[in-house]
Amino acid sequence: MTSRRAHLSGVWWVRAGLGLTALVLALGLEWMRPPWLNRLDEGTRDVFLRYTASQQQEQRLVVVDISEAALRDTSSWPWPRQRVADLVEILLETYGARAVGLDIVFPEPADPQGDARLASLAQHAPLVLAQIFDYSRRDSPNVQGVLAGGWRPLDEGGGAQAFGYMGNHVGLELASCVGNIGYVPDVDGVLRQIPMQTLFKGKTYPHFARALLACNTNRAPVAWGEQGLWRVPYTRDFSAYTVIAATDILNETAPRALLAGRYVLVGSSALGLGDRVSTPLAPLASGVMVHAASLTGLLDMQAGLRQAPWSGRGWLLAWCVLSIALAVYLMARVVAWKGFFLLLILVFGWLGLAFWGVSRQAEWSLTAPLFGYFFLLLVAVPLEWWQTQLRGRQLLRSFSHYVAQPVLDEIVRLNLQHSLEPRLLDVTVLVADMEGYTRATSSLSLEDAAVLTKDFLGCLTRPVLDWQGTLDKYTGDGLVAFWGAPLPCSDQADQAVSAALAILAEVEALNLRRQLKGWMPVQVRIGIESGRALVGDLGTAFRSTYTAVGDCINFASRLEAAARYLPTQLVIGPVAQHKLMKHTTKSLGEISLRNTSTTIEVFAVQD
Repeated sequence: MTSRRAHLSGVWWVRAGLGLTALVLALGLEWMRPPWLNRLDEGTRDVFLRYTASQQQEQRLVVVDISEAALRDTSSWPWPRQRVADLVEILLETYGARAVGLDIVFPEPADPQGDARLASLAQHAPLVLAQIFDYSRRDSPNVQGVLAGGWRPLDEGGGAQAFGYMGNHVGLELASCVGNIGYVPDVDGVLRQIPMQTLFKGKTYPHFARALLACNTNRAPVAWGEQGLWRVPYTRDFSAYTVIAATDILNETAPRALLAGRYVLVGSSALGLGDRVSTPLAPLASGVMVHAASLTGLLDMQAGLRQAPWSGRGWLLAWCVLSIALAVYLMARVVAWKGFFLLLILVFGWLGLAFWGVSRQAEWSLTAPLFGYFFLLLVAVPLEWWQTQLRGRQLLRSFSHYVAQPVLDEIVRLNLQHSLEPRLLDVTVLVADMEGYTRATSSLSLEDAAVLTKDFLGCLTRPVLDWQGTLDKYTGDGLVAFWGAPLPCSDQADQAVSAALAILAEVEALNLRRQLKGWMPVQVRIGIESGRALVGDLGTAFRSTYTAVGDCINFASRLEAAARYLPTQLVIGPVAQHKLMKHTTKSLGEISLRNTSTTIEVFAVQD
């Protein structure tokens, strides 16, 4: 009893160690975030965003598109500054737009009158101009134009460090609202995060969408995550945004109700302008649509419909501790296959929680906890299976005198349920018999005939059991055995042939002993064939018997009988020969089976 308690205590310590290892693995991946895990997480997030992006129409902003058609109807790019100024004035005065953001940089002056109009609009109207920051270190930093719209750094916030920029020309340096449209794509080229604020030479500069939202309010942006990066929500499909052609604005044919009181983003989908980016929603999208998605996220936060980004690590920690502890506790009380499904339930439970967090801006890893469950699957489930096998062996010791060993193994594996129910299975059958039994025993006394029969059946039985076969029945001076039931066996034909060769060796050894006593040698005939058979308890209420019934048993019996006329003691049928992977065979030609019109090719083991 003390030994048993010590064993159980040791097993629980092992289980606790496995659970702790799984927990450390999951949390370690969450905190370290190796690059390969980030790529896996982001790819999973992208799939979630594509399937959950809302198609409900966005009513708070409009995209004005300088499309290929607009360039054909007016003139090639760049447009005259007068036309750009006309577009802005019509949007603000005629259509009553709340604020206008130009996703266009003007690094060089063009015409004095148009530039003066744009400068005046940028200084006095709710107009946001764009400038581009470069976040790559270069030997010669890119510097063009002048910067505008900077604040002093906030004590509580950081920003993405920039090393160069492209600003507007000096005539626009007094613009009151300027936003950054530069970005840093992920290593796979997909734009998922934007620098909501940028650090450059002692000042911070807001992102384009943030500047549009805060235009003329004189409010500095707040801190946005690590290094000033903010994950673009991409909560709406791009088809949910109202897109109006720039020519419809210039011609004043667009309905006023579509623009009045809304934020307006002016950008271009023209391929020739090259403003295309890869996003989780589309492999090639216009850059202005990223600003639209960002503005939607900021407006949702402003309206209390969406919370600011949060790490979610506290929730992840609690989930991992509780779920892994539950898994370790329950897996010790259920069979191995139920432990597998328990882990599967926990996997789907975490994915449900993880994607709920993604929809609420949680920055946790979607896949880190899954590796903890995968570890349990690889280690803890086999441990519990081993424990089940140990309990099964204890049961076998109690009943091994009454039931055949393979049948007992199957009963234990299936937890004492349904193991004897008849099933159609692929099996390989071996039929063995003594040649000339009547002649061999006719000159023997009854006692000597009984000894010969027992010795001969022993020569047949030992190899069958050694090679994991199931003994079906004895047939007087022979037996029927099969492989593939009750336990599945992928190399059942090879096992049967190996057993047959061992039988031949055992009979040869028996004959050597008989010759020393001056007795006649005996010969064995063996037939092997594979096929489908009904296997299970096919007995009656009076007597149970675990056996197999099917054509392959009959074929194996006829092959055994045919060995009498063939130059071999072991005859293999065509189906079994096709399944062989280890043994080499040779063809014996075609034969007609006894009492049938069937002709088949038969084989023998190659010497």
